[in-house]
Order: sequence, then structure tokens, then C-alpha cells
Amino acid sequence: EVSLSSTCETNLTNSSLPPVAPAAPPGGDVEVDPPPPSAEPPQSSSLPLQSQQQPNIMISSRDPDSVFSGGGISFLTGNRNARFSYGYSSFKGKRASMEDFYETRISEVDGQMVAFFGVFDGHGGSRTAEYLKNNLFKNLSSHPDFIRDTKSAIVEAFRQTDSDYLNEEKGQQKDAGSTASTALLLGERLLVANVGDSRVVACRAGSAVPLSIDHKPDRSDERQRIEQAGGFIIWAGTWRVGGVLAVSRAFGDKLLKPYVVAEPEIQEEEIDGVDFIIIASDGLWNVLSNKDAVAIVQDIADAEAASRKLIEEAYARGSSDNITSVVVRFENSRELT
Repeated sequence: EVSLSSTCETNLTNSSLPPVAPAAPPGGDVEVDPPPPSAEPPQSSSLPLQSQQQPNIMISSRDPDSVFSGGGISFLTGNRNARFSYGYSSFKGKRASMEDFYETRISEVDGQMVAFFGVFDGHGGSRTAEYLKNNLFKNLSSHPDFIRDTKSAIVEAFRQTDSDYLNEEKGQQKDAGSTASTALLLGERLLVANVGDSRVVACRAGSAVPLSIDHKPDRSDERQRIEQAGGFIIWAGTWRVGGVLAVSRAFGDKLLKPYVVAEPEIQEEEIDGVDFIIIASDGLWNVLSNKDAVAIVQDIADAEAASRKLIEEAYARGSSDNITSVVVRFENSRELT
């Protein structure tokens, strides 16, 4: 794989997001308190952007209450006209530990340029989300049918990644899991694959268009699937699988298999006509509607600035969770010819 993107990463304490006393609010994905964070703040896999004022901008901070953000511009067309720009921001927020991870990667696979974006919201610890960041796209891009039959490759890569992770989990005393919301750009195709309650929303002609549906236990089809597999759902502050987990699909969670599965729902769109997409953890969607999020991003041309603004707004509206957002803004195709 060859990375062909330029990025700028910053890790700065945002004055509008002041440090807060750690708190583990009720009503999260799992009822038990998560263990301490097991990893450094998530890092991008892309290259630093060269700047005239400050070459190789890479401002590092160990402040766990800072916003970690960055972004880049792609050159998938083979010339200096960018097909899209992207930005990402991640913030621990009011939680005692950081369990969100994300991935932004632009690579060459079998002679074709591919862009992959993902948000992974962990529960019961950060190790599942970190594993997905490090392995999901690798497993997908190495699938023998990735280019020829992309949707089947996505399903099989999700299953294989979950199986591999569960094998590595043997011996772990405490269960852990993670959502995964991903967007894959391949030619003129946009493929969204979702597991859990992180979400992908597109903007078309100024309107919010959901590209994923949250996997919640109270979804009638999800409840039926779980009960047919021998599981149950009860109310414990919110609807939970086995009285424990507030999402009906996730990676990991070995104690809740086969009720909680990592089977993705996939939606395909043509990139043409899409202004931008937002991928975010439920720390954002719990306090912002799809329409509100699109309205915030619509007036901000810079994708990284837009992703940071989403974080700021979610925090200002009282989000009690980790908050992570990725914004991918598409250029007008007429400007690229």
C-alpha cells in the first residue's frame, strides 16, 4: 500500500473545551465502568503536511483533555486537483478514559487508489477500537476480491477481523467491544459499512441524508434477530442486550456472542452530488441531529475546522461521552476536469 495524502495534525487544548473533572455517566454502552486507557491517543496513518511557515507541523501534547485533530487533501485523480479533503477531531470529553479511535488512510490497492475512513467507539476499554484501527482496513484491502466484489469483501473482512480479535482476547478477564462506522471511496463509489451506533451522514444539496442506521436493541428487526438466536433484551436505563450492552451489533463482546454480531449493514452511493459526509461516534449524535450536524459543517470550507466545530458544539450541548468526528468534503467534479 502506498500512502498518497498530505496531512496536518495538531493536538491543542481548545479554549472552548475546558478540562473537566472525570466522570463516568450512566446510560453508556456498557453498565460497568471502563478500565484505564491502554493506548496513546489515536494517531493518523498519513504523512505530515509541509508548511511554508512551519515545516512538518506536528504539535504533540500529552494533555488528555485536549482535542486531537488533523486533516489532509487527496490526489486520487493522479494530478494536483484534489478530489476531496478530509479532517478529523477526537476529544475525551467528560469520560474518565478515551475509548474512541479513528482511521484515515489513502492507499493504492491492486493499481487503484482507495480512501478509507473509520470511527471506532470502544466500550469496556479501548483495546477493541484500537485493534480495529490497526487491522480492519488492512484485512479489507488484502481481501482477494476487494476490487472485483467489494461488498462481499467488506462483509468477510469484518467477520474475519472480529474472529481474529476474539482469538487474541482468549485469557482476557474483562469483556470489551467496539462499534465501527466506515466509509470507503473507490473510483466514483462511496460504500458505507456500519456496525453499532456510530453513524455516517451525507449532505446532498444542503439536505442531511443518513447513510447508516444505528444498531440498537429496540430496533424491531434487531430484537427479533437477537431473540431468535436465544438472547434477550431488557430495560436497564436503556434497552440492553442481556441487560448489559446498549448496542445490538459490535466487534468483540465475546460473552454476548452470538447475539451481538459484527455483521455490517452496507449502503452504496455515487460520490457525484454528495457535498460532504460526516462519520462520528455517538458522543456527537446523542446531542446533535443529522440536520444540525450538516448545518454546522455546511458553512465551513476547511474539513478539519468543520470536524473541530462539531466537537465543540457537541460538548457545549452537554455530551457526556468521548466525541470523535471525521468530515470528508468532496470537490465539485466539474472543477476537476
